[in-house]
Amino acid sequence: MIRNLLTKVMLGALLIPLANVAAMAQAATTSATTTQVAADPGGNQGGPEAVWYDGKGSVWIANQFHNSVSQISTSNGALAATYTVGAGPVALASDGKSLWIANLRDNTVVKLNTANGNISATFSVPGGPGGMAWDGSNMWVTCRENNTVVKLTSAGIVATTVTVGRRPLGIAYDSATATVWVANNLSDTVTKLAASDGATLGTFATGRGPFGVLAAFGSIFVSNFFDGTLTRLSPDGLTTSSILVGDGAAGMTADTANVWVANNGVNTVTKLNASTGAVSRFPTGRGPFGVVLDGTGAFWTSNFSSGTVSTSKSAATLISPVATN
Repeated sequence: MIRNLLTKVMLGALLIPLANVAAMAQAATTSATTTQVAADPGGNQGGPEAVWYDGKGSVWIANQFHNSVSQISTSNGALAATYTVGAGPVALASDGKSLWIANLRDNTVVKLNTANGNISATFSVPGGPGGMAWDGSNMWVTCRENNTVVKLTSAGIVATTVTVGRRPLGIAYDSATATVWVANNLSDTVTKLAASDGATLGTFATGRGPFGVLAAFGSIFVSNFFDGTLTRLSPDGLTTSSILVGDGAAGMTADTANVWVANNGVNTVTKLNASTGAVSRFPTGRGPFGVVLDGTGAFWTSNFSSGTVSTSKSAATLISPVATN
């Protein structure tokens, strides 16, 4: 039910029945618990969606319906700050200096100084900007309403605009091959682009409703929202495996051995060993979309439906719940 509601809100697509994926994912969930360190006091309407770890002791949350980003300390879960950004922030990415935020509803991308919360630049990106990926020099942005990907220079100048599949959402840069991979949510494909000039190098089949993309372990991983699977592709686009992870497979991250996936429909995070295929699942708040690791091995999720942030960090280290937005 939660995943179906969020599908209407986030994807605007027809609902596609799943064949017991949710029940299978729940059955495999471990008995470990998470601590919900942040709750939205405003009727759970903040819509925390994207999450990013800055490497300096804070996780950052994009609050889609409150037009803000929140900074939370990973040491104790305290809310450090909340900053107003554009309308409908849905994605976060860094260029190593600034935090870039994609604002879906006002068609902008902003750069924020994480030291003081000041917005240093605002760029117009028509077409519903969403997923972002930094290639070392440029920021690539998916535009879900006009089926394009835009390559922005560090100064926000549009260097390239490329037409891809229907409703592009997730995007990732693969430094090993200097390519950009785009998840086309309503085409059930991923598009491979040359980072140098945006040339299309191939389009490859995935599972149903590809949402996120991750380049890791010499492979391209695609989370498929509608069938709860993870498609693993070789760099030339060949499918090497398809793994059941959980209904509403969404945001992803990786550590040195595992891929982590937020399962929006069953309120879990899946940990997949990239070498053995072993799977573990951990409970979260309702409707997780994003997941990051904080450098200590603890995961943090942005829980869209419950308006919370969950972490696997020991409850003994955390303070009482605080507002994210």
